This record gives sequence, C-alpha cells and structure tokens, in this order.
Amino acid sequence: MLQSVRTLTGVVASLRTYYGRRGHRDGLDRLYARFVRPGDLVFDVGAHVGDRVAAFRRLGARVVAVEPQPVLARVLRLLYGRDRAVVVEPMLLGAHAGTAELLINTANPTVSTASAAFVAAAAGAPGWEAERWTARRAVPMTTLDALIARHGVPAFVKIDVEGFEAEVLAGLSAPVAALSFEFTTIQRDVARAALARCAALGYAKFDASLGESHRLMHGGWQTAARMAEWIDGLPHAANSGDVYAIR
Repeated sequence: MLQSVRTLTGVVASLRTYYGRRGHRDGLDRLYARFVRPGDLVFDVGAHVGDRVAAFRRLGARVVAVEPQPVLARVLRLLYGRDRAVVVEPMLLGAHAGTAELLINTANPTVSTASAAFVAAAAGAPGWEAERWTARRAVPMTTLDALIARHGVPAFVKIDVEGFEAEVLAGLSAPVAALSFEFTTIQRDVARAALARCAALGYAKFDASLGESHRLMHGGWQTAARMAEWIDGLPHAANSGDVYAIR
C-alpha cells in the first residue's frame, strides 16, 4: 500500500513538473522543431509521462512511445490512447530481444532504469542521496531495429533511459536522420560509449543541451571526440543533458 502511494505521488509530481510550465512546453517545441517536421515518425524511447510525446504531436509528428514502467504506460494510454497518431509500446529497448530486469524508483519514476551500473554510480553521489530503487520487475525487451521493422523508419529518435543509452543504440544497425540520447555526469563512460556507437553508425555532427534548458550549447556542430571532451569537462553539478546527433 505504501509503495502504491509513493508511486502515485511520484507520478503526480512528474505530471506537474513536465506539464505545468508553459516555458517548458515552448522550449521543447523550439528545440525539436530543428529535427521534426509534420508527418514525420518519431520514437520516444523512455517516454515517462509523455511531455515529449506532446511536443512531437504539436509539431505534427506520429509517435511511438516506448515506456516499460507499467504505471507510466497506463498514464500514457490515458493521455494519448484516443490519438491514433500515438502508439504506446510497454517495453524496454536494448541490444537484443528478450527480458530484462527494471529497477524501479517508486518515489521518482523518472530515474527508474535497467542499468545496475547506473544505480551503483548514483549511490552516494552528490545530488543523488535521496534516490532509492525499491522495486524490481522483469519486463520484455526488444531493439530499435525490431521497432523499425514494426513501425517504419523514424526521422528522429529520442533516448532517455537512465544509463542504458549505449545498450539501446547497440540495437540499431543503420542510422536514422537524427537522434538524441541523455547523458549524466555520474556515468560519463556511458556517454562516451553512446558517442562511439553513434560515430560507428555514421553520425558525424553533434551538439548538446544541459538539463531542461532546451537550448543547444555550442552554436555549431561538433565532432564526437570534441563532444566527449566537453562532457568529460563538465562539473558534476551539471548533472545531465542530451546529446543530439545528425549525419
């Protein structure tokens, strides 16, 4: 019962955070308009409560929302279930198809993860002291390649999966037009692995945003090596951001 209350409280907090601010909504629209056009197909991998789904729909895109947490998948269906341009896929993405263990932070569902290394990196890290992963659940896992075979080739893929980003990219065998992946300062090695995978896929131009700034930082496209150097040089307090990649 207590766990259910914590989960509900965490979901409500996320809904308020991500849907309650006009500036957040406008910033998302401006940022994603660089990569998404009306009629495009977008994959939102780690859709959480769907604020990015809302942005992609405002831009006229069709969306496949991938979210393995059952309670959040239900929220997505409640919000977008009547929208024929949105498909909810209640699963993980990774390097191969199968089953994986999801480590669930019931009080803060946005940082639930399939990466035990992420949880280990967060333990004792400044700013992460209050986070607890108190539940585990086996969930189905598929790949970006399989999702593309089922839904078509997206124009843009957004990946935000708390330390599992390189695993998701390992399940992609050919580049799409553009993608983004989250990075954190507690796991810079994951960012480097994701950048290396992007470079191997043929992506040559990179930029990044910090936190929820919704603003590209560099004013011009960078190489993968330069982006890795920039992430390595960030202070711990920068916490997280997203790398954007195009060919």
